[in-house]
Amino acid sequence: MSHTVEILSVGTELLLGNIVNSDAQALSRELSGLGLNVLYHSVVGDNPKRLKAAVELAKSRADVLITTGGLGPTCDDLTKQTLAEAFGKKMVFHPECAEGIRRFFAQSGREMTENNLQQAYLPEGCEVLDNAWGTAPGCAFEADGTYVIMLPGPPSECLPMFRARAVPYLSRLSEGVIRSRTLRVFGLGESAVEALLRDRMNALANPTLAPYAKEGEVELRITAKADTAQAADALIVPVEAEVRGVLGDLIYGADVSGLEQVVLDAARGRGLSLGTAESCTGGLIAKRVTDVPGSASVFKGGVVSYHCEVKAGVLGVSQALLDEKGAVCAEVAEQMALGAQKVLGCDLAVSVTGVAGPDPDERGNPVGLVFTALAAPGGVWVKRLNLTGPRARRDRIRNLAANHALDMARRWLAGLDPTANSWPMDG
Repeated sequence: MSHTVEILSVGTELLLGNIVNSDAQALSRELSGLGLNVLYHSVVGDNPKRLKAAVELAKSRADVLITTGGLGPTCDDLTKQTLAEAFGKKMVFHPECAEGIRRFFAQSGREMTENNLQQAYLPEGCEVLDNAWGTAPGCAFEADGTYVIMLPGPPSECLPMFRARAVPYLSRLSEGVIRSRTLRVFGLGESAVEALLRDRMNALANPTLAPYAKEGEVELRITAKADTAQAADALIVPVEAEVRGVLGDLIYGADVSGLEQVVLDAARGRGLSLGTAESCTGGLIAKRVTDVPGSASVFKGGVVSYHCEVKAGVLGVSQALLDEKGAVCAEVAEQMALGAQKVLGCDLAVSVTGVAGPDPDERGNPVGLVFTALAAPGGVWVKRLNLTGPRARRDRIRNLAANHALDMARRWLAGLDPTANSWPMDG
């Protein structure tokens, strides 16, 4: 049976724009990987009447309703009570949940106020979803032909609870096993990838193949359903091989978190270390690399050389070169990478210098002109990137520049030409 899903996010702070609804985005990605179709996202404030109306609408158009938020101890946390009423269920006190809440506060050394025990009241007959990441337990139940899953709102609790508690519940709703594999692509936009694979995607039924655009890259998710995991994986294999045959080395990994993970894994496998020298990216590459657990075994460090004084004084970039050509040129990018390699004592060093905007630099270089470089055993490689055009936003330029620098290292580690990919040129 194919299930349809609505994600209902509860919280006035979402409607006011005080916080971003990252829960719905994360859950949609997870549900897609399970082969479940998310048809609707809804957001409603902390108002029982409007929440109940939103629930009634969701019941009419989806058979799986997942809510986020409104499970806490305060007076405006009314999700459980309102949904219980909407589905004709009483609220029941769960002593084991109360004990878990008390234990959480005791272990954290905080004093528990009595209103926290409100979180131990759940709809009758529900399956309790234990919250090992916070105080508010979630729950799941079926009523009126609708499967309901309630999750807490904080992202640090919502996503891990979904993976550890809700996924096992959802897996019982459908026959067979659903498996997916995600290919990560850097070097083409979503529309170009879709154009190359459109006929194949339209022809597939099981497995399915679908593209998902990210900032500066594309994901391709292959999802298969079969009686066993082994059978589902076997369905995926030929589709993956066909996609790889079309996109080649633009696919940088499968089921990986990003370019930084691929670079770190490859460098670690060869016993090589990595460093960075960044100007317009302002430490973004180093941040992404150190977000990966275990990066300390590879990453030596980074230099954020925003001013020319730092480029010259720390990285050893020629002052005469800076005076003649300015900071945004191929030669400076090359010397920054070599300087980082020397100062940090690393085997590989990537560098970035460019104009992220919003205005051209003092020499008239346009917004979006960026140079990235890689210093590695055997040579130095430099790329000129024209990240210009109507989409030349500061954040996009910085993200793409970081991707290109990491992709240069990835390509060198894979025995490929580090400068082969200059996408997107001129926007």
